[in-house]
Formats: sequence, C-alpha cells, structure tokens
Amino acid sequence: MFGPGVGATVARESGDVDVHLVTHEHAGKGRGLVRVAGSPLGARRRAGGWALALLGPLLLAPLLTVRGVHPGLNTDMLLFLTMTVCVALVGGLWPAVAAAVLGFLLLNWFFTPPLHTLTIGEPANTLALAVFVAVAVAVSSVVDLAARRSRQAARANAEAETLSLLAASVLRGEKALPALLERVRETFGVRSVALLERADGGWRAVGSTGPDPAADPESAEATARVGDGPVLALSGRVLPAADRRVLSAFASQAEEVLEWRRLAEEAARARRLAEGDRIRTALLAAVSHDLRTPLASIKAGVSSLRATDVVWDPEDEAELLASVEESADRLDGLIGNLLDMSRLQTGVVTPLIRPVAVEEVLPAALVNVPQDRVTVDVPEDLAPVLADAGLLERALANVVENAARHGRDRVLVTASELRATGPGGLGGAGGAAGAGDARVEIRVVDRGPGVPDDAKERMFAPFQRLGDAPRGTGVGLGLAVARGFVAAMGGGLQPEDTPGGGLTMVFTLPPAPPAPGPEEHDRGERHEEEGA
Repeated sequence: MFGPGVGATVARESGDVDVHLVTHEHAGKGRGLVRVAGSPLGARRRAGGWALALLGPLLLAPLLTVRGVHPGLNTDMLLFLTMTVCVALVGGLWPAVAAAVLGFLLLNWFFTPPLHTLTIGEPANTLALAVFVAVAVAVSSVVDLAARRSRQAARANAEAETLSLLAASVLRGEKALPALLERVRETFGVRSVALLERADGGWRAVGSTGPDPAADPESAEATARVGDGPVLALSGRVLPAADRRVLSAFASQAEEVLEWRRLAEEAARARRLAEGDRIRTALLAAVSHDLRTPLASIKAGVSSLRATDVVWDPEDEAELLASVEESADRLDGLIGNLLDMSRLQTGVVTPLIRPVAVEEVLPAALVNVPQDRVTVDVPEDLAPVLADAGLLERALANVVENAARHGRDRVLVTASELRATGPGGLGGAGGAAGAGDARVEIRVVDRGPGVPDDAKERMFAPFQRLGDAPRGTGVGLGLAVARGFVAAMGGGLQPEDTPGGGLTMVFTLPPAPPAPGPEEHDRGERHEEEGA
C-alpha cells in the first residue's frame, strides 16, 4: 500500500531475469479527479472523530479521578490537550472544538478548585483554562487546514496529470474520438458523454460513449463548448465548478479531433481525385498508343484481305489472319485488364469462394502461353484451395504471361501445401496441420533479369512498366489486377528473387477443409433425420 508497487518490486528483485511490464486497455482508468467540496476528511474519519471527541474526555476525567493520585492541574490540562489533538487528527476541526469545550468543562468541574462547580477560584486557573481552549482550537485549525491543503494538492496533481495525458495524446497523434469521450467519462465519473454539433436546425451526435447519451445540450447535466463549435454533453451527475476548467480542455481537444477528421476526409477525397486523375491520364495514354497499336494491326490486316486489286496466296493470307488473331487476342487482354482494374478501383469484385483444384485452373490460365515456354509441376495429391476459380485463373494468367514475356528460359509453375508442425513453425505436407496456419503456395519462377528490391512493390501499382519495357507490350495492369484479385480471395501475392537470377511470384491461398469421410457423412445424415 505504501511501497513502490508490485511492478517496481518485481523488477528490483528479479536479478538477472529481464522483466517487461506490458500495459493493457484498462491501465490508468478509473482515477478521476479528486473532489475538494465539503470536508477534506472522509465520512468514516469524521464519525470516528465525533465519537472520540465525546467519549475520550468523559473516560479520561474519571480515570484521573479514580486513581487517587492527582498529578496537578497543569498535567491534567496537558492530557486533555493531547486528547483534543488526537481528536483533531482523526476528525478534523469541529470534533476537536467540541472536545476542547468538553475538556474545559470537565477540567473546571473535577480539577479546578472549588471542585464540582463551574466557579473558578483563582484567576491563574481561569487564564490556564482559556489558554487550553485557545491552543486546542488553534491546533485543530492547523490540522484541518493541512488536510484541506493536502486534498487541494491532490486535486491539482490529478488535474495536471489529466491535462498532461491529454497533451501527450495530441503529441502522439491519438485522434480517436471514442477514446477521448471514454476518457472524459472516466475522468468525471459520469454515466455517458456525447459530442454534439448543430445540423439542420437541431443537434447531431458526432460520437458518444456510455448508455443513454444526451441528444441535445438541454438534456445534459453538464456541458462545455469552445466558441461556436461542438458541445460536449455529460449525463449522470452535475459537475462542480472546479471541474469546468478540465472539462473545457477536453472540449478543446474534441473540437481539434473533429477538425482533424474533416481535414482527413478532405485529404482522402483529394487523394481519390488525384488517383482518379492519374488513372484517367494513364488510361488516355494507354488508349492513345497501347490500344491503338493492336487496332491498327487488325485494321491493316483486314483491309489487306479485303483489297480487290491484290491476290494473296494461301501462305500470305494465313499469315495475315494469324496477325489479326494475335492482335485481337492482345486487344482482348488489354481491355480485360482495364475492366478488371476498374472493378477493383470501385470495389465491386465479389469473389465466389469455394474449394478449387489448382490443376484444374492452370490449363485455362496457360492457354495464351506457348507450351514450350512453361513447365508445370503440381503434385496430384495437392489439397484444393479456397478461391474463386475465375479470379484465380485470371491472376495466374497475368503473372505467367508476364513471366513468359520477360524471362529468357522456360517458366516453372509449382505448387505445394505447407502445414504447421508446431507453435510458430511450418513444415511440409506431412506435418500436423493447424487450421489457421496451413497454406498452399503457387510459385511462378522465371529466369529473367529480375527486379530490384526497391521496385518490387512499385511494380504492382497500376500503369507501371519497369525497366526498358517497350510500349505496346501492355498498359502495366497485369500484376496490379493479379494482386487485387488474390487479395479479394483472402490470399497474398509476393515477389521473391529466384536463386541464380530472375523473379519468383508466390501466390498464397488458404487450403479447403477436408471433405467429410463416409462415417461423418452418414452421421450427418442421421443428425438431419433426427432433427426432422
């Protein structure tokens, strides 16, 4: 209770063992502000002081009389003064004053000649009793003042600590409005807190905490406003005037939070507009060159075939048709990527997640890649993945085509399942699986020039061509679309360096849960029949 605390003691006595104190969400809560209104002492101490003020002198006087050894009036007064000081230490000023008056009467009755009367025979005794009362009252006043000053110091310390935490939260950038309102509720010990601002002639709650928050300032027990800004409305109890200064500081912070939120929203809108302008500019550039190139090739091939003044032999005609088909395929891929990117930008991609076998998706994903450019190594017992078959096919096609276009050798596509073998570890497919730690990895390995580390994330941005990639080879959307589709399915797509040179794109997808066996299936049917 009076020591340095459990944490400090454990850290001091731990020896060579490192001790780390970890905070939690309830740390520092429930302190509140010290109240200075009323008596500086608690109700229990006041009650004890009154009991001691009434019983102490009444027990001390008979005790001095029964013993039969009269120590003298001066000693008697010192003993009663000691009793009065004890009462002041326990109960404060007014119980001590009552004890002093009662001690004065008892000293006069039992110990001041003539005895058993209120008459005082000698003037010196009168002066002594008067000094006794004055000293008792003075000591009681000092004790009460010290207790009041201690309470005021505690109050000032609580205010300073609260304002310090508030300033620290501003410096750290803690702008969460719910956290601020919760701190207000705990500091002042109220039921609920609401931040209100005017809207359409009435009041609108920007944020609130606690049950039944006030809907307008008139229904709140305490309010604080900074200028013409929002109003901080507290419900649960009426705050004393001493709390208004700290409440005004919280109101200023709440206004800053709202202003920060408005600025953040405006900045987000500005970023969206800038991103939209950048995408539109890049799209216009793509349309002006990358899309017009295959269109021009298609137009030239078709016009040549339709020309009546030229007779084409079968080989030339087949070559023109192949060029038209290749350009049409490239145009289809470019338009598909543009449409996919627009879907990702607008957030309308809704994947249909179900168990998908990787070996069934790969043939469709590799249809536009020459067979002599790809090697596939997928184990037959590979677990299905939880994915959208169409999105996975599109993502794999974009990555493999990109690898085949930039790689100098065959592209290798492999897949494997990784399962947890222990806490924090991953092993091969034969390990004991942890439901949340297992994953299936699909690796697309090329032997191309590779990508520098500082450009690995930048290549996933829309309309990016790294290095000296020629125009007309694409609009730079393939990898952006692939990562967006994989993320929509709950997976990941990360680049790695290929040992010996090149780039490896790693797809990470969750495996599908194992299908129920015959016994589990029969058990499930029996449960359904019993339920029916």
